[in-house]
Amino acid sequence: MEAPGRRTFVALCFYTALLTLSVNSEFVQVPSVLNGVKGKSLLLSVETHFQNEDVEIQGSWYQTRPGAPKTLLVTFHNHSAIMVASMRHRNRFFFQPPNASLLIPRLDDAAEGDYHLDLDIHFPQRQELVRVERTIHVTVDVPVSTPVIQKTPSSTVVEDKENVTWTCWVENGTRVQYQWLRNNMPLDASDCHQFSQDNSTLVISPVRKKDIGQYRCLARNHISQRQSHTLDLNVFYGPYNLAVKSDHGLRTGEVFTVNPGELVFFDCQADSNPPNSCMWISKTNNATEVITVGLRLEVTSYKLAQAEEFLCRAFNNVTQKQDETQFTLVVASLGAGKERYVQESNSFSPLAAITLSCLFITGCMLLVYFIKTCHHPKRVLMNIYKRPLTEAKHPHCSGHEDATEDFGIYEFVSIPGKMESTQASSRSLAHLESVQDLHTTIYDVIRHIPETPTLANQSLLLKQCEA
Repeated sequence: MEAPGRRTFVALCFYTALLTLSVNSEFVQVPSVLNGVKGKSLLLSVETHFQNEDVEIQGSWYQTRPGAPKTLLVTFHNHSAIMVASMRHRNRFFFQPPNASLLIPRLDDAAEGDYHLDLDIHFPQRQELVRVERTIHVTVDVPVSTPVIQKTPSSTVVEDKENVTWTCWVENGTRVQYQWLRNNMPLDASDCHQFSQDNSTLVISPVRKKDIGQYRCLARNHISQRQSHTLDLNVFYGPYNLAVKSDHGLRTGEVFTVNPGELVFFDCQADSNPPNSCMWISKTNNATEVITVGLRLEVTSYKLAQAEEFLCRAFNNVTQKQDETQFTLVVASLGAGKERYVQESNSFSPLAAITLSCLFITGCMLLVYFIKTCHHPKRVLMNIYKRPLTEAKHPHCSGHEDATEDFGIYEFVSIPGKMESTQASSRSLAHLESVQDLHTTIYDVIRHIPETPTLANQSLLLKQCEA
């Protein structure tokens, strides 16, 4: 049976080792990979997390190349290099105090590889010695030049019959990786798109309509990237999406209805490169007859029976592909054309709505004004009898010598019954009796203002107006 003290000692040693590893990782940090440019300098920087004045450091830099042994480059103590391993490394590597960094003044192919740092750190105050080991992988590359692309064949190709090969290359650059883009979107491998191992070659087999676009190549390595100029890929294809269209009559599915005697034009449209040719065929009693050749068909409805079937056949002379679509033409009375009427009514409806709204608002305003003015004649009479006496006695000018006195709105309201002599003054009665009509207007009342209006007169006239 193992003693408890031994188990405690082992656990303490294990914990101390983990703590030392954690502390070591915090003392010194270096980048794992550095990508350098051939002919340029490169600094293998070391970042320390302690006060250099409080510690004593000693270490060495080594290089390891593929297939070669580990080579000592430089040994240093604190802020000074102690020795350089060989004469050929003297001007190729420089120790950089105070943090044990290494400078490579000019990179060449031989500078590529793994660089190892072995570092001993002594803390005098704590009487502690810490050993640190770090590795940096260094690559040396040449920047890429502008890539050049080529298309084979250079002419327009026919879909489903030909293949296209794209090639991309650069004059300068190491470890170059290629990527193809169509209309600025990356292309991925598929059944029709095959790439070479380094993606410098793209084969489209067979080419199709969807492959039409602008192609370019992107070349990159660890330190640079460049794009080529664009090349267009044109493809002969079609016809696709064949359809017959017309601006005349009413269409329901594949049936066109037109008015008798109406001249109708039909257009046969398809997606095709180059543009397709069209042939119009009439089908009557299971017999076919070629009517005309061209993109447009002209039909006079009075020459047709009540219903007749037609066929448009599109043909691409380059792809040797064809397509056809069938429709029926029915002759029936539509007036001005139902479809046209719907379109015109839809376009006219906003204007009609605005016009009706304006007329409705105007009518309401006139109605309110008429009610307010014609149902309150007593206001006019009250204004008359409330005039000053001097104004009431002012002589009436039948010739309108002073137009400002007659300015205003006159309301004509009939007052039924002939005015009695007891209801007006002697001067007003003389004028009122000369009127043969049984009705007197407000205008007459205004012209014959009593010289001395009384409260009885006012009340009487108001009652007559209300009646």
